Amino acid sequence: MNYNADFRCIKDEVSAEEWQARIDLAACYRLVDMYDMTDLIYNHITVRIPGTEHLLINLYGLTYKEITASSLAKIDVEGNIIWKPDTDYGINVAGYVIHGAIHKARPEVNCVTHTHTRAGMAVSAMKCGLLPLSQTGIRFHGRIGYHDYEGPAINIEERVRLVESLGEHDAMILRSHGLLTCGPNIPMAFNTLYQLEQACRAQVDAMAAGAELLVPSEEVLARTVHLYKPGTRRPYGVLEWPAMIRRLEAESKVSPYPYYAS
Repeated sequence: MNYNADFRCIKDEVSAEEWQARIDLAACYRLVDMYDMTDLIYNHITVRIPGTEHLLINLYGLTYKEITASSLAKIDVEGNIIWKPDTDYGINVAGYVIHGAIHKARPEVNCVTHTHTRAGMAVSAMKCGLLPLSQTGIRFHGRIGYHDYEGPAINIEERVRLVESLGEHDAMILRSHGLLTCGPNIPMAFNTLYQLEQACRAQVDAMAAGAELLVPSEEVLARTVHLYKPGTRRPYGVLEWPAMIRRLEAESKVSPYPYYAS
């Protein structure tokens, strides 16, 4: 069995647009690992290759810390593999059931993330859902979907219900499961995931402390939600993304290409 995690570089075999998408997606996987939002070899982040209906997704068997631009598989929204490295690693069914459904239903969505973090799973098991306890949590007040648990996401028929649960939001809590975010690009989807994770961690910590919880007034909540809408001041993640890349590049100590861009 070929379970090697060392893949040849395919930069010269794909378009410039696809290669950039591969670099950015590999960076996103590394950042999710860096910020402790991974779950062994599970979960997925997908991105649509510009100008196509094809998606890039991780191979099932690699940790996020191992993913490079050349290790990503290319699939369609139905999960058919268009291309993957010469390896026995395949793709996880749940990756295209969940992600493919959203990409197919929401053409403006080019990136989808899904995690099983400890805090995310904890909040997903709370009947109250995500509470507006912190400024970070208020960002999602009235702007997050909820999807009831139906078992492991391998049933194609669940796709319709997943899309309905998400609606027009860019974040969703999968009950008894985990977190999901999406966006028009990788920086925005990653930033939404990071903020949602921080809101869940803060809520779990606050509730675990056993102290009486404070929730701002509806007037303050509404004003804060408005200010944190992507179009009110600036889009999420776009300003932050170059700083995130600089952090990865500083750790790689390789110039001009960081370790994931191969």
